[in-house]
Amino acid sequence: MDQTDSYPALLYIYDLSKGMARQLSPVMLGKQLDGIWHTAIVVHGKEYFYGGAGINNCPPGGTALGEPDSIVDLGCTEVTAELFMEYLNSLSESTYGLDKYNVFEHNCNAFSNEVAQFLTGKKIPSYITDLPSEILSTPFGQALRPLLDSVVISPGGNNITGQR
Repeated sequence: MDQTDSYPALLYIYDLSKGMARQLSPVMLGKQLDGIWHTAIVVHGKEYFYGGAGINNCPPGGTALGEPDSIVDLGCTEVTAELFMEYLNSLSESTYGLDKYNVFEHNCNAFSNEVAQFLTGKKIPSYITDLPSEILSTPFGQALRPLLDSVVISPGGNNITGQR
């Protein structure tokens, strides 16, 4: 019987607010938020994420955000590095192109969720993917939406397609 190689897949979770969301959200939003989440997938020795500069990669923990606040083990994947790069290039030409980023609807967490399912069949935690709707369900979130819609998060790294 053939032995198939498997590769660990991790979800890196960063709080962009560095703890401020936990402190300020009850007053500003009327509900408790534990963080403003940025996520990335770590597989094949690199960290992959989506932002205003498209799909990027860097050494794990190598963005301007530093080390992640937490790490979730997504399990293992049999997807090879070569197949994974083909998949990411396909995403960068369609769903996750440079012009498709939206801080609420099409962000790093949507990317991480889709990639996690491709690699392992598992979704990322719902407290992360539900965050935009939680914020927008408040009057303050609705008031800030026009401003926040123009926000582009780009933590650095190398664009996988060489685009900038």
